[in-house]
Amino acid sequence: MDDKCKGVKLPERTVPFPASISQQAQAALRRAVGEDGIPLNALHVMPDVSDFNGWMKLKAFADVYYRAAAERLAAQAHASVETVQIEEACVHIATPSRAFPEDYAYIDLHGGALVMGGGAACRAGAQTQADQHGIRCYGIDYRMPPEHPYPEALDDCMTVYRHVLDQYKPENIVIGGRSAGGNLAAAMILRARDEGLPLPAALVLLSPELDLTESGDSFQVNRLVDVVLPGSLMPNNLLYAQGADLAHPYLSPLFGDFSKGFPPTFLQSGTRDLFLSNAVRMHRFLRRAEIPVELHVFEAMPHGGFTGAPEDRELAEEITRFVRQCLGRGPSV
Repeated sequence: MDDKCKGVKLPERTVPFPASISQQAQAALRRAVGEDGIPLNALHVMPDVSDFNGWMKLKAFADVYYRAAAERLAAQAHASVETVQIEEACVHIATPSRAFPEDYAYIDLHGGALVMGGGAACRAGAQTQADQHGIRCYGIDYRMPPEHPYPEALDDCMTVYRHVLDQYKPENIVIGGRSAGGNLAAAMILRARDEGLPLPAALVLLSPELDLTESGDSFQVNRLVDVVLPGSLMPNNLLYAQGADLAHPYLSPLFGDFSKGFPPTFLQSGTRDLFLSNAVRMHRFLRRAEIPVELHVFEAMPHGGFTGAPEDRELAEEITRFVRQCLGRGPSV
């Protein structure tokens, strides 16, 4: 083969919004794209890794968006929530409003590209998970860069996991995370196992950021096709790692050794998700290690879902089923 041929060359083209998804999902894709066809999120440029003030300004800007989303979620939530400090970790503990089995717990890890998504959004997310699963939820508001680089976020997660283990049997605990939270959730499992801690009943990974080296196929194929996450997050990854090896399993859990033990896992992504390769590769690795695993890939779904379309509700139902099944709670509350 000619050395100059390093891949498939694509002609300039427009990738249409597909008719194979719900009207609500099509509308969500359209809202995320400008009149020129460029995803609106592609207009945002990440600061240089060394630009502390630039990152702080970005976080402040993003917090406005996250706060607005959190207010919408909180307005729909029924669970009460209490914020506590456990050593260095901030935790939002959400309790269902109706009667619930007190011997089960869900640990929730928020997304936000490793640098955003905490505070009010994390708090509202804990309430949402408590409502969805009908059990107490611990939303970990982990510390983030540029003030708190790796391993401080993972340290916070481990602190809370040990605290939860003191109160619940490991077989009654489920850990879940979306995007960057999926990275931390999987890293928690690997580190807990390495430290000799018991593993939880199950793991839920939603469009997880499992490979900070960004080596998968979808990082190229779905670039700009993913209207939510249209390009690389390498500046965020380098900021988070602060010089640590991005391929280390505690930073990129995709490269962990799953033969030493891992809980049953629920994986989700979409055909337009920049992180699709993360979920697909993780699924294969877990299958090879004979770990029970489910992979749910949704048609044309970008990173993070369609924000309220029927497909999102279907995904929520699948997660609820999986969690109840792994906790031995049966099909209903």
